[in-house]
Formats: sequence, structure tokens, C-alpha cells
Amino acid sequence: MVAAPRIYDVAVIGAGVFGAWSAWTLKKAGLSVLLVDAYGVGHARASSGGESRIIRMSYGGDPLYSAMACESLAAWDALSARGREPILHRLGVLWVSPAADDYMARSLAWLATNGVAHHRLDLAGLRASYPQMRFHDGESGFLEDSSGALIAGRGVRAVVHDAGVEACILQAGQPEPDGADAYRLGSELRANTLVYACGPWLPALFPQVLGGRITATRQEVYHFGVPAGDARYSPGALPVWADFNEGAMVYGMPDLEGQGFKFAFDAHGPTVDPDTQSREVGAEGVARARAYLAQRFPDLAEAPLIHARVCQYENSSNGDFLIDRLPGHDRVWLVGAGSGHGFKHGPAVGRRVAAHVLDSSTPVEPRFSLASKADRPNRTVY
Repeated sequence: MVAAPRIYDVAVIGAGVFGAWSAWTLKKAGLSVLLVDAYGVGHARASSGGESRIIRMSYGGDPLYSAMACESLAAWDALSARGREPILHRLGVLWVSPAADDYMARSLAWLATNGVAHHRLDLAGLRASYPQMRFHDGESGFLEDSSGALIAGRGVRAVVHDAGVEACILQAGQPEPDGADAYRLGSELRANTLVYACGPWLPALFPQVLGGRITATRQEVYHFGVPAGDARYSPGALPVWADFNEGAMVYGMPDLEGQGFKFAFDAHGPTVDPDTQSREVGAEGVARARAYLAQRFPDLAEAPLIHARVCQYENSSNGDFLIDRLPGHDRVWLVGAGSGHGFKHGPAVGRRVAAHVLDSSTPVEPRFSLASKADRPNRTVY
């Protein structure tokens, strides 16, 4: 006798932050859930891997992402409180822009309207509060008091552990129907609903639908060593920060959990294959990083590079996420296009995915629809 294959209510393919929180929410709703990933939970190639990510509420007044970030902050905070090691560090997020920047003005208006704790800093205030940084004439900023940094790889693993969801290493392909009510995953696994949350691998799995509409780009992240005993770059003395100027962003972290002073350029790099791209940073990028340090953090300009990481963004044309059905399949969902800012939103994305699975009449958010995804870059979300 051959045992019948196990049939789960939902299989989530991809154990990054979107997949992990989708599995968490569906499991908490009482469904049987299987989480699969070709490389395992929290692996090094994932866009959700690595040390840390920013969580901030300010999105230029965008009500969709600002509200999702607030919702997600509460969920990350609760998860962090339940764990043995912290996931959320409430260090504050410092935003720096030219004083007349419209994006900053809209962010400040949204924060004030929605009662999010923050305070504004003029040029004198910036210089007095953060003497380890160099601010330029005409700049101002604000500090989000209660937001900060998330520990990325640890956070994804904590979500999966907290959910108690079954997870396995499996390279899943396109949906394979197995009768009228299930899909096949390998020789022994079946699921009634599939959620593909594969990050940069999503367009490779579904090139006929997503080819050219989601692109993976190479992103380098640098960690510089601070001088021994120098507390100016430690949490408490320096918050998480974002330097925004005419659509160009540089962001960074203080010396968090002994990982060094981290920062990266947010501009999209060259298109890459997440399986085969080189994971070594280039000399040109390091030189550019040192040039930036010289003008914003001059005392770190000659600091040693203690480690660096190459990851990837998976970008939609404008930065909006994708949460929609695969055409021709009512019970197959495509979830992705984190576009470099998605990690913080994992809990809110998971709740939206679960709402669709639990109630098929739940409308798709127009900005997350497949129909809204273009094939020409026009970034509007930062």
C-alpha cells in the first residue's frame, strides 16, 4: 500500500519576509500551511537576508505605505518581545533633506496628522544633535522617535519559528494541477492554494507574466569599523538615518550589534541573476563609499571596511508591490516586488495575502495589481 500524499490548505513558495509573514498569518488563522524554499529559511542569497533593515513611517505622505509601516511596526515589536534575541531596535530614524524638499514636507504633514511621534530639526539643530555628521547649508531634517532597525535574517527565522509552520527545502516550479482542487509539489506534497513569494526568482518562474515587469538589481552594502572606544557611532548616539536629495537616497545604521557602521546607496544597480551574480563588492563601489563618508561622516573616511555584502532588490517599475492572482488560476497568488523597501512591510503584506486566501472576494489593491505593473522604470516610491 502507498500512502496518499499530504494535502495542505496552502503552500507558500519562498521563505523570505513576504512568504514567512504570509505563512505566519495563514497558520494563525487555522489553516494547514507548508513553507518551501529552494535554499531554506533565511538563506544568504535572499533579499531578506543579512544584518539589518530600516523601518520608518515616512513615505512622502503616501497613505498606503505609511499605514502599512505603522501596522507592521506593531507586529515586529510584538514578535521581538516574544523572542530570545531582539529583532526590532527602536533607535529612531533621522531623515535629512534640503529644507525646501517637498517629499519631506509631505512626510512631516502625514506624521503630524496621524500622531506619529517625531520632531523637526533645522540646520543648527542637526549640527548640535549629531556632531559626528556633516550637514550642509540649506539642509534640515526630522527624527521619527519610535521607529528604527530590524534584524533581517534573524527576523525571518523568528517569524517561521513563532508560527510553528512546517518548512522544507524544495525547488518548486510553475503550478501543476492535481485534480480539480489541488496542486502538486513534488511527488508527495499537495496544496489547495499556492502563494508564490519568491522575491527576485519570481520573474524567472513566470517569465510570460512578469518578464520585464520585475527586475533584480545588484546592490552593495558596506560595513566600516569605527575606532575602538568611539561611542559616537553607537546606538543611542546615532540613529538610523536616510539622506535624501532630489530622488537619490543613501541610508545607514549605527554600529548595531557589533556589525560596524553600515550604509548603502539606494539607487538601483545593474540587472542580475540572483543565482549566479558575484557576491564580491567591487573596488569602484568601495571608493564611492569612502568619498561619501568623507563628506558626510569625515572621521570615518579612512575607517577599515570590516565586511560587505552584495544582495539584490527585486523592483517593479515604480516601486509598488505585487499581490495578485496568476492569470488563469484563482487559487495561485503572486507576491513580491519588494523594490528595496519591502522588508519592513512583511506583516502587513502577510495579512493582505491571508485576507485574499481566506475570502476570495477580497478586492486586490489596484496599486498591487498585476495590471498596474509596467515594463519601463519610473520610480515613484522611496
